[in-house]
Amino acid sequence: MTAELTDNISDSGAGEGCMGLLKTLRREEILEVLSEGFCRQCHPLLEARIRRILNRKVREIPKWNDNIEGSDSFHMKPYKRMRTLESFSQTPEPSYLSRRKRFTSNFFGESATGNRNSFEHSDFKILLNDGLSRVSSGSDNGLSLEKNEQIRISQVIRKKDFEYTERIDGGRQINVLGGLELHTRVFNTKEQENIVEYVNKLQSMGQRGKLRERTYSEPRKWMRGKGRVTIQFGCCYNYAKDQNGKPPGIIRDEEVDPIPSLFKKVIKRMVRWQILPPTCIPNSCIVNIYEEGDCIPPHIDHHDFVRPFCTLSLLSECKIVFGSNLKVVGPGEFSGSVSIPLPVGSVFVLNGNGADIAKHCVPGVPTKRISITFRKMDESKLPYTFFPDPELVGIKPLICSPLNTPHIQIQHNLDEQLIEKDEFHPQNNLNANNRSSDVGQMVHL
Repeated sequence: MTAELTDNISDSGAGEGCMGLLKTLRREEILEVLSEGFCRQCHPLLEARIRRILNRKVREIPKWNDNIEGSDSFHMKPYKRMRTLESFSQTPEPSYLSRRKRFTSNFFGESATGNRNSFEHSDFKILLNDGLSRVSSGSDNGLSLEKNEQIRISQVIRKKDFEYTERIDGGRQINVLGGLELHTRVFNTKEQENIVEYVNKLQSMGQRGKLRERTYSEPRKWMRGKGRVTIQFGCCYNYAKDQNGKPPGIIRDEEVDPIPSLFKKVIKRMVRWQILPPTCIPNSCIVNIYEEGDCIPPHIDHHDFVRPFCTLSLLSECKIVFGSNLKVVGPGEFSGSVSIPLPVGSVFVLNGNGADIAKHCVPGVPTKRISITFRKMDESKLPYTFFPDPELVGIKPLICSPLNTPHIQIQHNLDEQLIEKDEFHPQNNLNANNRSSDVGQMVHL
């Protein structure tokens, strides 16, 4: 009788295989099947489908405005309230941040202590053979290199719905944050540590005179907020009028070192993972090394660089402040309309109104921080000796197969992530010839 029943089920499920069999089972029987475990190749597909369901649940959660009686809409009048965006999911904390206080979220199984369960964390630890994690082969999970990369892409959380309206020059109100994007879980703990180590070696080379003169700058710290270290690659950029009378912008007749190999691998990942478009592949970058109290004053990035551009944050979280009217209230202290936390390991993309209408600044950081800003130069502003790097030409985004590893972009509504901090008031504080080859030799650290 059992054999006949099995045969009948097989026939009725012809063309559907396993799915046909599952449809014949009750819910408790399906749970029994699931409890038996899966092979390694089934895990990524099952996890991706579960995440898709979780993502749908997030979208069904009532908006922040609807849950708090009398709360203001985020479409408020300028300067009425100060709001801070807390990211739902952040990169697992690197070993060098073990004592640092972090914002946490329980949405993806992260505890208040920053620990994540194996369900969420295991795939994020996959090391890829792309030069960023010092592996010579794929992960040992039995999957191909391409499949592992697709799994890592599905882990990326992309927020693209920033919104804050301000009245500009007495005219109509516009969303001054339009075009901003925050991408988290792009670089895992090991990859971050390798990039930080690479930056430290570059700084050491600069201090020993192994980089070109205009590549490395370490001004004297004569007051709070002044004196962050900068390392420029691809082009020499003037932040202000220099001692030779040259204005701010790209200095076309000055040379700096080319983009180092590891940074080119970072660029490739950001284009392949659809963080930056293939039409705007960066050909320059600048490293900022902040010590406690260092800052970046209010500004709009020079239009010698096209949009979009992006910044990778390392070592510690900081806040970036936006608004059409930012004010300096003290050394390294600024006030503005909106403050957005930049999690460790995140990539923040600036485009549209967020890049061209709203000014932005980084108040004095509470502890050491590294940022790397990647930008593409305007064709008419390229250095006279510039030649396109073959490694950065023709990079294409990776297209993930929807049948194997769905490309999931988890978008959280801004209202769900906003928590009210303070009543906003303008006085609130927020808080030589072989030199190039030396850089090129630092491919595998």
